[in-house]
Amino acid sequence: MGYKDLANLIFPDAKEISYYEEKYPERNLQEGAMVTRFAPSPTGFVHIGGLFGATVDRKMARQTGGVFILRIEDTDQKREIENGVQQIIESLKDFDIIPDEGMTGENTDVGEYGPYKQSARKEIYQAYAKSLIEKGLAYPCFATTEELEEMRKKQESLKIRTGYYGKWAKYRNLPAEMAEEKIKNGERFIIRMKSQGDENRKIRHHDLIKGNIDFPENDQDIVIIKSDGLPTYHFAHVVDDHLMRVTHVIRGDEWVSSIPLHLELFKLLGFKAPKYAHTAAIMKEENGSKRKISKRKDPEAAVSYYHEEGIPSEAVVEYLLNIANSNFENWRRENQEKNIEEFKFELSKMSISGAVFDLVKLLDISKNVISKYTAERVYNDSLIWAKRYDSELKELLEADKLYAISIFNIERRNTKPRKDIAKWSDVKNSIIYMYDDKFDRMQEEYAFQKITNKQEIKTILSEYESNYYNQNDDKEVWFNKIKDLSEKLGYAREVKLFKQEPEKYKGHVGDISTVLRVALTKRSNTPDLYEIMQILGKERIKKRFNKFL
Repeated sequence: MGYKDLANLIFPDAKEISYYEEKYPERNLQEGAMVTRFAPSPTGFVHIGGLFGATVDRKMARQTGGVFILRIEDTDQKREIENGVQQIIESLKDFDIIPDEGMTGENTDVGEYGPYKQSARKEIYQAYAKSLIEKGLAYPCFATTEELEEMRKKQESLKIRTGYYGKWAKYRNLPAEMAEEKIKNGERFIIRMKSQGDENRKIRHHDLIKGNIDFPENDQDIVIIKSDGLPTYHFAHVVDDHLMRVTHVIRGDEWVSSIPLHLELFKLLGFKAPKYAHTAAIMKEENGSKRKISKRKDPEAAVSYYHEEGIPSEAVVEYLLNIANSNFENWRRENQEKNIEEFKFELSKMSISGAVFDLVKLLDISKNVISKYTAERVYNDSLIWAKRYDSELKELLEADKLYAISIFNIERRNTKPRKDIAKWSDVKNSIIYMYDDKFDRMQEEYAFQKITNKQEIKTILSEYESNYYNQNDDKEVWFNKIKDLSEKLGYAREVKLFKQEPEKYKGHVGDISTVLRVALTKRSNTPDLYEIMQILGKERIKKRFNKFL
């Protein structure tokens, strides 16, 4: 019996690989177009690192006129969770990352290069494994768990590399006839590739992010088909990337050490290898040192965190581009109104050591993003969030839509719009004092600043309400009247006057404004007081003053 007969015995129904080469031809794309793929396993929630990778994959494909694929790598079915594929799809969709090709549901996909779920491609992998066996480049291995454990212990005692390679590869040169006999006797086996590498030889690989890296060649006879007939990750991704005509593999740098193995697999199979770009892990600062952001320790590691907090997906994606490309921040500063799709992303400008995740910076970006939204959009997006996470806010917003929009419009149409909302979970606290029943029940103390004498505060409120307030005043007249009141009560009508001669005045116009602001909102820091008062109206202002008085 020869290799061909052995291959037919193991995979009698496998098609010729020419069938798949014709079925999945080279793509007809413009020169320079990148075909990228995000290929997660359905074994848990999407990690911020996964979203980071998918953002880069989509960006590179889109800006080059290429194709972005969502492929599901589910060959490790023991760890798969229920509805894992759907969770991945929904998580990406929440951040407006929609693939050009790939999975659209648990068992549905779109595109001409599918199936896009590895468990549905079993016959494809077996065809290519069969072709390797026929060429003497792969073989059935009958090593038991006990044999492998014994071998590992022996290697450790000799202080040499562990693994299945060279003289340690017990079944590497087993004659085809003996392999046939074992298979017909029902012995359990897997398929290993027959490495042609030599660890004493070096290869140089150019990574699009890390630059040139030298490696020893791979000499391990790794498993390519498991005993259940499904492929290992190493084998499956090589076959998939070839047949889906992927041009660039952008993945985490934990895979850098696998480069020699993957390049050898491409070579053994006769495929052209894609270009690789290995991204550094997202880091977290802790006690003066850095560590990888962790699913176990850091709530912000799960993309669900951003929905629960109400951070707009647009802000999260913008922040990820910020930490992904060193020149994005300057570009955004110079192009504040441009869509991020206009930014030219460069793999060569990605960090080699790993960017530090900064939640404060993310929230600053989110404030900027939300500040550009219309009041209607703020209303709609915060209501969507509230329906899921905050029933009290939902009731407030739904009670009077136009009133809520008028609140969100405060300082929103200015050249420098308000930036007091960083996430939808901030909204309730930022508007709650505008609702009378909530204001009446607010537990906060009146946060008066410089003027704390209660009689003085009563005088200011009474004087203002009786003699100075008119809802029909425009903003300039309104503020001039507050200056007039300040002057009447012994306060400087301009801050600069007070600074020039502080001994001459009790304080300045800003102190008087603060008293009015606090009496109406219980807060010393709010958006524009004039606009707040226009929305509240004369009767409600009087009622709130009286509440304090």
